[in-house]
Amino acid sequence: MSARNIGVASTRSTVRRSADELRALAEAGNAALGSLTDHEASPAEVVAWVAANFATDAAAVACSMADAALPHLVAQHLPGVDVLFLDTGYHFAETTVTRDEVARQLDVRVVDVLPEQTVAEQDAEFGAELFARDPALCCARRKVEPLQRSLGGYEVWFTGVRRDEAPTRTLTPLVTYDERNGLVKVNPVAAWTFDDLLDYAGAHQVPVNLLMSHGYPSIGCEPCTKPVAAGEDPRSGRWAGLAKTECGLHL
Repeated sequence: MSARNIGVASTRSTVRRSADELRALAEAGNAALGSLTDHEASPAEVVAWVAANFATDAAAVACSMADAALPHLVAQHLPGVDVLFLDTGYHFAETTVTRDEVARQLDVRVVDVLPEQTVAEQDAEFGAELFARDPALCCARRKVEPLQRSLGGYEVWFTGVRRDEAPTRTLTPLVTYDERNGLVKVNPVAAWTFDDLLDYAGAHQVPVNLLMSHGYPSIGCEPCTKPVAAGEDPRSGRWAGLAKTECGLHL
């Protein structure tokens, strides 16, 4: 497939439905897809439901560029969909390479979502290595606020959240209304395991971050991500040694 441009902001616009309409649609979708039941819909069925209820211009995929399984899955039903990459300024080189490969190989439009300040500007205001002293504030400024700002132009966003990643995610529904960001949130691979993700990526030959094969099952910013030993919680390498388990995007 042809490469897509990497942008710094979405230029798409669509007529957004009201919060009440989107909330009702999320509730209906979650019920129709059998979320958290023995008859739960497959990831492909979840994406197909979104495609039947939302225009491509109204949808976005959040992707950390650990792998491209989710963007590939969504693009099968919503070709040309926006893929939002939170460019925090602290990413591994391997993550940037993966982003470029996703833009080159998949039928998606990668959008770099940038914080209001560069790393140098943040250091000047808060001091160097804010991530080490106040990781919650660093994540809020470099991830949460930029994503919230960028989601304003969409009606629905996809995430790669999986229930097996952490105790805080075990009851993740397939579809919900995201009250904080004001749109529908869809977690099509919630029931997948880490092996399911790798199997999908391998079967479809989609880009996978090289770090995934070097003990990094969950990849965030370089200063705050460590390799994980076999058998450990997949997210134990995130903010290792700190009383922090989430960046704040999915609270």
